[in-house]
Amino acid sequence: MKPTENEQVRLAIPNKGRISQPIIDLLEKGGLHLQSSGGRKLITKTVDPMVEVLFARPIDIPEYVASGAADLGITGRDMVLERGSQVEELLDLKMGEARLVLAVPEESGITTAEEMADMTIATEFPGITARYFGDRGITPRLFPVGGACEATPYLGVADAIVDLTSSGTTLKTNHLRIIDELLSSTTIVIANSISRTSKALKIDEICLALESVLAAQGQCYLMMNVERRALDEVRNVLPGLAGPTVMDVASNEHLVAVHAVVAEERIYELISQLRKAGARDILVMPIERMIR
Repeated sequence: MKPTENEQVRLAIPNKGRISQPIIDLLEKGGLHLQSSGGRKLITKTVDPMVEVLFARPIDIPEYVASGAADLGITGRDMVLERGSQVEELLDLKMGEARLVLAVPEESGITTAEEMADMTIATEFPGITARYFGDRGITPRLFPVGGACEATPYLGVADAIVDLTSSGTTLKTNHLRIIDELLSSTTIVIANSISRTSKALKIDEICLALESVLAAQGQCYLMMNVERRALDEVRNVLPGLAGPTVMDVASNEHLVAVHAVVAEERIYELISQLRKAGARDILVMPIERMIR
């Protein structure tokens, strides 16, 4: 049965930028495969006939969701705060981490925001920046830019910048010094408040799919056979979410099968320890999704 417009959930995701492909990968791993017919369309169907994906600029996604043009959106928290959109935050994807900072040239004598009353601030976030300085009773001149914000002091068009940084390397390369942090941002899932109620079942299903992928990141599934007499020693070696699962092996009463989920970073050292403890036929498998 073809879904009606009132039943279908539209998910807005970035059409470009550093988090665009990771978000698409997350949807694919969650089972929400995008059905592409050669070239990306503005609106793309998914394997679920009840869900379609809207590709949009990250800064526009909060308003698409707030207005109901999209039921769900995935974008940076900084974009939501910049727009001031009335949406519900459902899930923090813990990706695309960055800080929005106030920075000045290294040779500048400025150490606080309060010293910038008559200065020009270049930024891609005029809304957040205006509120930040307004809270301090300051109204500097704002110089909105669409990119390459860090170059504006060198070009002589700004005295300072408010910009996103992940590692701080770009700021250092451009001889800029951070004097304050306005906010920290990650990629989040947001929802329209009306859709959150009227389409709750499908929205919860989508969020569960995404959460299951996030929960599986950095985890591996271990399977092995163990002599019963060595089981306690293997248990002592083997970590797990709730302890290993132990099952009888039908073909050999002296063996048990042991399964466990362990951190991928532990695998290298665990294999050797498990062999010494008496495990054999050890199998390591990747985990795509994990629902707790």
